[in-house]
Amino acid sequence: MAKFRGNIGYVKTEETSPGVWTDVTSTRLYSGDVLQNTRRWQQADKINEDLTISNRISIVSDQFMLDNLAFIKFVEYMGVRWRITDISTEYPRLTLTLGGIYNGNET
Repeated sequence: MAKFRGNIGYVKTEETSPGVWTDVTSTRLYSGDVLQNTRRWQQADKINEDLTISNRISIVSDQFMLDNLAFIKFVEYMGVRWRITDISTEYPRLTLTLGGIYNGNET
């Protein structure tokens, strides 16, 4: 089983000034195991096909992760930010299923 070490991204919407709400991104470093490692190209009505992965990563969660479960948005894996499509909780571990490339807030 392959090992994982990388950042997991949290995105929260916060009021930065009265009436102005922005997405604030923060990352935290975690370690775990890669349970599944698959890739596929998605055919689309575009010139370039989209790369999608269906990797599953198992992480030992901490209290911060459990408290902010709703805000987990992406995983940095192999130098790319991948969107999380599914989170399975098997306390104390979380299994994250990855999908396409995350194109959200980059700050």
